[in-house]
Amino acid sequence: MRSTRSTARRATPRRYLMCPPAHFKVTYSINPWMDPAKPVDVPLALAQWEDLRDRYRSLGHVVEVLDPRPGLPDMVFAANGATVVDGRVLGARFAHQEREPEAAAHLEWFRAHGYAEVCEPVHVNEGEGDFAVTASYVLAGRGFRASPLSHGEAQEFFGRPVIGLDLVDPRFYHLDTALAVLDDAADEVMYYPAAFSPGSQEVLRRMFPDALIADEASAMALGLNAVSDGRRVLLPQAALGLFEPLRERGFEPVGMDLGELLKGGGSVKCCTLELR
Repeated sequence: MRSTRSTARRATPRRYLMCPPAHFKVTYSINPWMDPAKPVDVPLALAQWEDLRDRYRSLGHVVEVLDPRPGLPDMVFAANGATVVDGRVLGARFAHQEREPEAAAHLEWFRAHGYAEVCEPVHVNEGEGDFAVTASYVLAGRGFRASPLSHGEAQEFFGRPVIGLDLVDPRFYHLDTALAVLDDAADEVMYYPAAFSPGSQEVLRRMFPDALIADEASAMALGLNAVSDGRRVLLPQAALGLFEPLRERGFEPVGMDLGELLKGGGSVKCCTLELR
């Protein structure tokens, strides 16, 4: 594989689905980042979310909005609600009962907006939390949330090779906390190796020998919970160790402050479902 350093980058317009954090709060704990004892500033969370939405639009992307529902505080993490490839929608089936009603809310939105091929899954998957899409593959996380059986289900539905990756550190409970797609057309990613099992690390090395490797501090800032349009990479502003390596590869890092939403265990990517 050719080196990715100093490559000229081209942004492509994207469509995203987001859900405002009108009802966001932390009243239960289903990942190590969530602490119900820490209060949530909802107006601040909403302002940070609006900044992300407005940034996407200023960069030329389309943002659709899913209406939040009372009693579903984690709906702001819209990436977990489905995976969309070639206009085909694989819905979510959540691992925890607290989030299960979100799945139906997402499917209702897709059906109401003209998506004809919508699949209600049999096996547990949490959307783009554990599915990352490139031109050649669907990378699929497992170990904390998604069932390994969901990988075959996704492969059959999308007709694309699905590559299973084992997550072993509970702080990185979803694939989108440990790996980000930087250039989907070129199958280019960045990831944090220690989040994966030894065998999965070897798979990633073989598949992506020129991947950008994140340091622990950047990974712990959820720096890999990022969204790229092929040139601009929106990521948590605290992930300082990723900014210069991204620039060296021709990307334009855009730091975002979603610190209030981090209390729920999510950042830029968790808030952003791509409508491919």
